[in-house]
Amino acid sequence: MILSIDAMGGDAGPAAILAGVAIARKRHPHLRFLLHGDEAVLKPLLAGHRILANCAEIRHAPDSVRMTERPSQVLRRGRNSSMWHAIGSVGQKEAKVAVSAGNTGALMAISMSRLGVIEGISRPAIAVIWPTMRGQSIVLDVGANAGCDAEQLVDFAVMGEAFARAAFGIERPTVGLLNIGEEEIKGIEPVKRAAQILRASKLPIEFYGFVEGDGIGSGLVDVVVTDGFTGNVALKTAEGTAKLISHFLKTAFLRSFFGRIGALLAAGSINFVRKKLDPRSLNGGVFLGLNGVVVKSHGGTDALGFASAIDLAVDMGQSDIIARIAADRAGIVANGETKPNQSVGQAKAAVS
Repeated sequence: MILSIDAMGGDAGPAAILAGVAIARKRHPHLRFLLHGDEAVLKPLLAGHRILANCAEIRHAPDSVRMTERPSQVLRRGRNSSMWHAIGSVGQKEAKVAVSAGNTGALMAISMSRLGVIEGISRPAIAVIWPTMRGQSIVLDVGANAGCDAEQLVDFAVMGEAFARAAFGIERPTVGLLNIGEEEIKGIEPVKRAAQILRASKLPIEFYGFVEGDGIGSGLVDVVVTDGFTGNVALKTAEGTAKLISHFLKTAFLRSFFGRIGALLAAGSINFVRKKLDPRSLNGGVFLGLNGVVVKSHGGTDALGFASAIDLAVDMGQSDIIARIAADRAGIVANGETKPNQSVGQAKAAVS
């Protein structure tokens, strides 16, 4: 499998990206990589990773996308950037999946421009794997679309169940809509309308109904569907809570001599909790709804986190997720449960 890497994206720079690629190669010896970026920068870094000597090729791209650039600016002026060329390699079928830690808005805009959107899908969504008390769940959208109508939420349910099948091997995932209560009368109109459509659909899912915020962490369902504004707030809140818990644990154990002794005795359990709360272990969001697979790594991640994003890219590259999304969405339209969604051109305009 060949992966296309935006080697210039992310806060930590190309050194961390290539270190992450090297870790991923150890985990997946069958992988090969196209590294897009400034050759003068990447060549000496690549030389420092002997494991990549025969499996990585540098594709020169003189420019990089800044984190502060607007998507519309990047679409006009970013055609020599590492991000543009990394996505292009997937569009040209040179690589199976693209991975970037760069500007999220720009990455989505370029992905839509270069890959296009699956027929019937109005807007792509960003899906992440979320740790829960029961294992793992999928949550989408977590930032691509601030506001959504009912049909877009149904699209997200289609994409989420396909992701659950690809990532977890679940034939009939349970799907829930994030809401302020479980009662049918609660929530805004798009959420209530989406629930009606999903209940009547013939999708290969078990529709649970409404899920409240605390149901995400408890693992109430396999897939939680929400709009990008709410999903992003939930994601950042969860990340902040994980850091707060880690801070409280560290402070508690360092308060006294006996606390330090307790920390030594509980070292194994503490390490277990630390790994569960470490966002690097589940780093990476998938852009779903495109005619190609793109994985977005957290911009502030290190080498280990970027390697985790590549792990996710491998899982997606081995799946038939695009064909599944297209077939399930077409089935809903054919059954008259929703009307075909807006055109690709309209979706591109929404991103810019």
